[in-house]
Amino acid sequence: MTTFHRVAGRAGQCRPEVASMSGRGTVGMEKGTRVKNTRKTHLVGTIPAESPRGAMQWALSQLGDSLDMVPDGETHRPDWVLHIVEELRTHPDFELTRDGDWSDYSKTPMFRVRRGHTLRGDDIKLGIEASFRDSYPIYRELAVAHGRSELPFQVGAPGDLDVAMFALGPARALRHRRAFTDATLGEIRAIHAEAGDQVVFQIEVPAELVFVASVPRFIQPAVAGYLARGIAGLARQAPEGARFGIHLCVGDLQHRALARMRDSGPLVRLANAIAAKWPAGRPLEFVHAPFSAAVEPPPVNPRWYRPLAGLRLPTTTRFIAGCAHERQDLAAQVHVRNLIERMVGRQVDIATSCGLGRRDPAAADSAMRRTAELASSPAATVRESDG
Repeated sequence: MTTFHRVAGRAGQCRPEVASMSGRGTVGMEKGTRVKNTRKTHLVGTIPAESPRGAMQWALSQLGDSLDMVPDGETHRPDWVLHIVEELRTHPDFELTRDGDWSDYSKTPMFRVRRGHTLRGDDIKLGIEASFRDSYPIYRELAVAHGRSELPFQVGAPGDLDVAMFALGPARALRHRRAFTDATLGEIRAIHAEAGDQVVFQIEVPAELVFVASVPRFIQPAVAGYLARGIAGLARQAPEGARFGIHLCVGDLQHRALARMRDSGPLVRLANAIAAKWPAGRPLEFVHAPFSAAVEPPPVNPRWYRPLAGLRLPTTTRFIAGCAHERQDLAAQVHVRNLIERMVGRQVDIATSCGLGRRDPAAADSAMRRTAELASSPAATVRESDG
């Protein structure tokens, strides 16, 4: 049975002691004390390198012992699902209904299933398994070379609903979701059959968070619950023992966000709903949440972070704060990190809000360095209230 806990008291207060969600024991949160730094760094996926080898070498060298798992940089898909959707132009089961050049969220190509055709999961190739087979041997070599053979390999998997929505639009996506679910599960099962628990599947679900953030606050819990069932259902149909993480996002097309949240409430409601519905036997290793909106750094107003006091995750699930941003000065970044930790009631792990693939290499390197700085800088002194 999964154990849950309320990770903080009412807004602005921290409990005297809180069970660590990462399974590292307890984190002392007594007023005026400092706690041992146990933060890890996380890379969401894409890295603007020339090859998977270059991306993994970059990550291991830059982040060192703080890195929690190794992504291959997704150098074959730096723009997330763009390549999947573009390949539908020549797919016999699809026809184009609206063309687009991906320069904006309103300028993406849209498709429909051809009349008389039945869409099946076997007919959709996402490229996740093919990328894994190219990168996994390189990961094993480099992990050993860096003395980090215990690190799992991270495989990014776009959510089934998300791929369907980008390809077909909302109405058709719901009608044909099953085929995209089966396609995703087929590739997850093939990878798990080869690598077992050495792989962590990062399920990437921006559409779901954008939906929750876009509706009135009073119905957000119901919408979050409905969408969480689909996310958890994907894991439930995966092989027992498969390891997962969740990447919540508000979009990063052309390094621009699709939505902006008025406060952290939507991500808390969706994270809680996913955790509550998560199936047994498929470890939920982490939930990653965005605190910046692509090119825009995270807010500095403490009120924005107060809903985090209601975050509830299993004791074995890490919370990764996507707050690292190279365009915000370090003092402001530490302030933001401390706000998050005070509201959550424990130390959090550190990442950017999304992958680095839409940045140029110099900006990506700066973002990676900032991630390391926020993870390694001294733990905050916990105060009774903030703001």
